Amino acid sequence: MTNIILQAQSAQGGGMSMIIMMVAIFAIMYFFMIRPQQKKQKEIQKFQNSLAEGTQVITGGGIYGTVKKIDLANGIIEVKIADGVVIKVDKGYVFKDNASTPMQK
Repeated sequence: MTNIILQAQSAQGGGMSMIIMMVAIFAIMYFFMIRPQQKKQKEIQKFQNSLAEGTQVITGGGIYGTVKKIDLANGIIEVKIADGVVIKVDKGYVFKDNASTPMQK
């Protein structure tokens, strides 16, 4: 009888350690994967909301340019990519230009 009770207690302890392990794995995933991604997304959103004319940007397609005009009502940004060449890009596909590429004027 005591043998059965000891086996039951060890099984409960094993279940508890499994729950603790699952919580630890979720916490590790949150702090190393989910949280940094959320911070990066907030930073991108902050940049897109603070766009101004003359800001150097890169589009989602990899085109470097300078913001020429902003239409907040429609969410469209006009980007100058060369002399006399202006393209319209959705506001959500314009990102901060981290490379220091000189633009021709």
